[in-house]
Amino acid sequence: MVINFRPLFLVLTLGLFLALPTGCAKRSQEPTILTLWHNYGGQLKETMDELIDEFNETVGLSEGIIINVTSISGSAAIHDKLLMAAHGEPGAPHLPDITIAYPKTALLLAEKGLLADLEQFFTPEELAAYIPQFLDEGRLNGNLYVFPTAKSTEVLFLNKTIFDRFAAETGAKIEDLQTFEGISRIAALYHDWIDPQGPQPTGNGKTFFMSDSLFNFALVGTRQLGVELIDDGKVNTTSPEHAQVWQAYFKPAVLGQAAIYNGYAADLFKTGEIICATGSTAGVLFYPQTVTYPDNSSEPLELAILPYPVFEGGEKVALQRGAGMCVFRSTPERERLAAIFLKWFTAPENNLRFVSSTGYLPVTKEAFGEIMSREIKTVDHENIKALLQTCQTMQKEYTFYVTPLFEGVDQLQEKYENCFKEAAQRARESYLERLSAGTPQDIYEAVADQVWRNFVAEFQ
Repeated sequence: MVINFRPLFLVLTLGLFLALPTGCAKRSQEPTILTLWHNYGGQLKETMDELIDEFNETVGLSEGIIINVTSISGSAAIHDKLLMAAHGEPGAPHLPDITIAYPKTALLLAEKGLLADLEQFFTPEELAAYIPQFLDEGRLNGNLYVFPTAKSTEVLFLNKTIFDRFAAETGAKIEDLQTFEGISRIAALYHDWIDPQGPQPTGNGKTFFMSDSLFNFALVGTRQLGVELIDDGKVNTTSPEHAQVWQAYFKPAVLGQAAIYNGYAADLFKTGEIICATGSTAGVLFYPQTVTYPDNSSEPLELAILPYPVFEGGEKVALQRGAGMCVFRSTPERERLAAIFLKWFTAPENNLRFVSSTGYLPVTKEAFGEIMSREIKTVDHENIKALLQTCQTMQKEYTFYVTPLFEGVDQLQEKYENCFKEAAQRARESYLERLSAGTPQDIYEAVADQVWRNFVAEFQ
């Protein structure tokens, strides 16, 4: 059990409340202890501890609330524990008053009538202060069950150190990376820049780009082009827009210009295997500050963080992700007190303090404005500073898009990712085997056509 308040403070607080004359206190003499589960470990745990201590010593003290953290686990572990408790399984822990949860988990809890509708505790003016899309993600079956506390989106990460050398010799421009078509062109140029020169290409040039999630790549890409990837719980692989998005990654992957890798792009950045990637803002701290090559030589890495690329002619759309906090149904008073904590935690200054040392985004309009501009000036970590600046731009210019929520969406995502990677890997191997028998374009077309047909058939 982890308790995020100091024992001495608790003793003094309890003593203070017990010592108050009966006529001086309108509320109960003893504070209400609200239990909280969250998934903020590592560096975030220290920040979370400090904020909870501060709440307990200020607003919590005046309102008679003590927040007690009784579980810190990963998202998957919290999901499992919540469902165990909701189903009343043997050995399941008692449900907390407040928990971190993703909408897919909250939907299952809400269907059992376990969650409080948080809308009743906020005025329309209070709710108007939040980013509308962030609130909408937590509205399930017409009720606000998941309150936004920290969100993430996807951006473009670039090893500017290597890119600048490459650009100096080839004329490539960083502006080319604003679109996925531009990334494909640069990836081909980069591959050939590395590939040993000769009368016959070897196909062994350097890989340029990777997407951390091919499902997200397709989901957002098709949405940028005006259609939905998911139709009635199924992947719509037959639209021209999906074919365009699929080809934009599949072809570079077969030609060795984009990576097919069962891991995160940050791993390949460490050795210089790739220098460009799309991925979650929450992963920014995993990107290295040094590249170490196979011969054990190394060099510093200057990381550029750019807005999420857009398909040519498409709208500026980027993925919105992140859990929020849910309040379990108990008594009207306990639920009201839990909402007081949520209001305090998401107040612009407090919320920005929580997210400014990570890759998460604040949830109010005010926090994205002047307050963030002031905060950026005080941030020591250059990657975090660059990320916040980029996210400010995206908040103004982009529409945030939420993955459709339905039963089986996780399995569908896994199937799409696996099928895509297997298809690209098979096509890549066949391409390399045949490369000496024709031009790269002819060989690609020969191996890709049937692979594409088989991929489409998987989802019919």
